[in-house]
Amino acid sequence: MTDYLLLYSGGRMPESEEEQAAVMQAWNTWMEGLGPALKDGGNPFTPGAAKTIGPDGSVRDGDGSASGYSIINADSLDAAADLAKGCPVLEGGASITVYETFAVM
Repeated sequence: MTDYLLLYSGGRMPESEEEQAAVMQAWNTWMEGLGPALKDGGNPFTPGAAKTIGPDGSVRDGDGSASGYSIINADSLDAAADLAKGCPVLEGGASITVYETFAVM
């Protein structure tokens, strides 16, 4: 089993209290359904609050579209992508990029 990073990009935040409650319930249901495959439920990122550090150490305002992450455990990249297909972030218009991680230390 390998860990996979699900990087969420774009999407929108729910506006009404009812929509927020429905989205939170969808997240809870998805995460519970992952069971032991869920390693880190992750968190959303604050829009516009990012910095990018260049190879020379220069710092500038971030320009990425990443909006959050989760970490799951799966047998393969394809299996991880299948698990990601049920993520509620997709309903808010976001996309998910699945990255395989590997231990270096």
